Amino acid sequence: MDFLTLKKSNCKNCYKCIRHCPVKSIRFSGNQAHIIGNECILCGQCFVVCPQNAKEITSEVEKAKVLIQSGNPVIASLAPSFIANYDGIGINGMKEGLKKLGFYDAEETAVGATIVKREYERMLREEGRDIVISSCCHSINLLIQKYFPRELPYLADVMSPMLAHAEDIKKRHPDAKVVFIGPCVSKKDEADYYEGLTDAVLTFEELTEWLKDSGVELKSDMDDAEESRARFFPTTGGILKTLTENLPEYQYMAIDGVENCIAALRDMENGNIHHAFIEMSACVGSCIGGPVMEKYHRSPVKDYIAVSRYAGKKDFNVVQPESIEIKKHFIPIEKKNPRPTEEEIEKVLREMGKTKPEDELNCGSCGYDTCREKAVAILQGKAEISMCLPYLKEKAESFSDCIVNNTPNGLFVLNEKLEVQQINLAARKIMNIRSASDVLGEPVVRILDPAEFLKVLETKRGLKNKRIYLAEYDKYVEQTIVYDSVYHLLICIMRDVTDEEKEKEKKENISRQTVEIADNVVDKQMRIVQEIASLLGETAAETKIALTKLKESIINE
Repeated sequence: MDFLTLKKSNCKNCYKCIRHCPVKSIRFSGNQAHIIGNECILCGQCFVVCPQNAKEITSEVEKAKVLIQSGNPVIASLAPSFIANYDGIGINGMKEGLKKLGFYDAEETAVGATIVKREYERMLREEGRDIVISSCCHSINLLIQKYFPRELPYLADVMSPMLAHAEDIKKRHPDAKVVFIGPCVSKKDEADYYEGLTDAVLTFEELTEWLKDSGVELKSDMDDAEESRARFFPTTGGILKTLTENLPEYQYMAIDGVENCIAALRDMENGNIHHAFIEMSACVGSCIGGPVMEKYHRSPVKDYIAVSRYAGKKDFNVVQPESIEIKKHFIPIEKKNPRPTEEEIEKVLREMGKTKPEDELNCGSCGYDTCREKAVAILQGKAEISMCLPYLKEKAESFSDCIVNNTPNGLFVLNEKLEVQQINLAARKIMNIRSASDVLGEPVVRILDPAEFLKVLETKRGLKNKRIYLAEYDKYVEQTIVYDSVYHLLICIMRDVTDEEKEKEKKENISRQTVEIADNVVDKQMRIVQEIASLLGETAAETKIALTKLKESIINE
């Protein structure tokens, strides 16, 4: 199961591959997707949908070149969908191009398809089975072997056209090597498992690249062979179109797409289908909708018309082998992951924040159809809790809301129209706003002067720790305004410094009062000094006069 691998460096965890994987056989670990080999049915959907081209198909071009160099004749078996992949190039044009690459010859796999459809007809006519499911599509075979083993008795025990054609080629050319070329990933696994028939498998993409590197151009050369009815095989209902007889006791139906095939298999499990021949194809549109139809070569109507015009009305002229020669036995393929208990599932759901049924959104963003399937995948080691986007969103919002709502600073966010987008509790307290709903979506002018916001919006330069007085709220704040150029938002952070300002005013008042008291004391002291000086001056004058008079009287005596 190593034919479909991943480039680790390219995985971006978009989960698109798991969303499109019909059997959820992809495991995520360490931010990287990994294909689970024993669960994968190699439908190739992950390869088709990956936007990063992180999935790649193992190339067998070098193996085919080695076969050519070995000296044995190498014959290409071309899947009948080639006519849709290579516009206007018939089998003769393909054969000419392949011979330039070193192939001995090229034939249509539709030859093997003729052998297979004849065996289907014999089986229905002679064995009287209740239900027969076509076994041409290896991905469907793997689906039944791995996920619906009880339905294995219904799977036609007949080789696929690829193997039947390879066996037919080697009967006619015993020393030949066979290289199958088609639009399918799973054929690489089928050829590898059923050894000795198909020696290598190339996709159309690999062949196209090989032709390009070798400078070989395919030439238009269409044929109108009547004996080519099996060319219808790569279309939905194509097998049914090739049948020469429809038995009245059977219902004949064609089902394409893995999801539809799974639904039909469940109906069989429940006993709702009987007496039916069912053509099943993993790809929508059957093989012409294959994952390697040049990957981006998607034109279902045009491709069907190309196949229809190329197909004849009669069977290929081929010798039908004995039934025993084209038997193919299918055995169940056991998957390793056991089903977890209900208690274990409930525990994981609780860890994902899903405590009741209404919490299970079943949004499918993780790739799983339901939250319970996701919980099972987690317990099986295939998924991580972090793959749940609603869980991550709720967790991130809860964390950010906890910070925003518990910070002592006021915080609100405006868009470029200066409309309030978010406001926290602290900001509402500063501005006496009862509820956030009162201002959300409203112009900021309703609650604040927009001048500073307009300035920041025009200059794209932030404002930091500017202290302003909000007269309408009787509050002092330190205001910081930041412009987010990524999300085009204005973020305002306000720190309430009203208490600081009032404390500052109080201290200034005390200081002013102290100065006034000091001035009063000094003035009073100066008045006292002046009064004392005045009294001392008068006393000194009187004393001087008295002493002078005393002196004069003494002299006179």
